[in-house]
Amino acid sequence: MEFNEKLQELRKEKGLTQEELAEALYVSRTAISKWESGRGYPSIDSLKEISKFFSVTIDDLLSGEKLISIAEKENKSNLQNICDLLFGIVDLMSVTLIILPLYPNPVNEYIYSVPLFAYTELTLISRIVYWIMFVSLIMIGTVKVALNQMKIEKGRKLLTSISFVCSIITVLFLAMTREAYAIVVAFLLLVIKATLVLGKRNAT
Repeated sequence: MEFNEKLQELRKEKGLTQEELAEALYVSRTAISKWESGRGYPSIDSLKEISKFFSVTIDDLLSGEKLISIAEKENKSNLQNICDLLFGIVDLMSVTLIILPLYPNPVNEYIYSVPLFAYTELTLISRIVYWIMFVSLIMIGTVKVALNQMKIEKGRKLLTSISFVCSIITVLFLAMTREAYAIVVAFLLLVIKATLVLGKRNAT
C-alpha cells in the first residue's frame, strides 16, 4: 500500500476530515489533499508528526528507499535556502560601499579616505548614480532575505538575476570612475555571489 492510501486509511479510521487532520498536524488542508492524492510527500518533520499522531512508525508509512529520497530532497532544498539567504546577506553587505572610507578626498596637500556620504570630489551625477546602485543592492538583499525567511520561492530567481546585473554595473561604473578601493570591495562581493550561485546549482 502506498503512502497516500495509508494516510487516507488512517485518517478515516479516526473519523477525521482533511481539514481536521490538517489542524492536528499544523499544516494546510491543501498539503493533506496533496499527500492523499499522491502528488507529493510530507517533510521529515511532518512525517514525525503523522507518525506520532496515529501512533505508527515512520517505517509503517514509507519504505526505506522513499524515506531516503525525501531526506535527500529536503537536504538539497535546505542547502539551496542557505545559499539564497547568504546571497541576500552579501547584497546587504553593499552597505560597506557607503560607510567604509573607500574614497579619496584631497584636503590641502593631503588625501584622506572617506565614506561615500563625506566624499566631495564627485560630480552630482556620479554621486546620485553611486547612491542608486548601492541602495538598490541593499534593497534587493533585504527583499531576498525576507522571502527566504517567509519561505516564499516565487521571485527569488528574478531577484538573483537583477542583483547580478546591478553588481556588474556597479563594478563597471566604479572602474570607469577609477575608485580603486571601492571596486575591490564591489568585485569581491560579486565573486562571493557567483560562488553561492554555483553552489546552489551543484545542489540541484
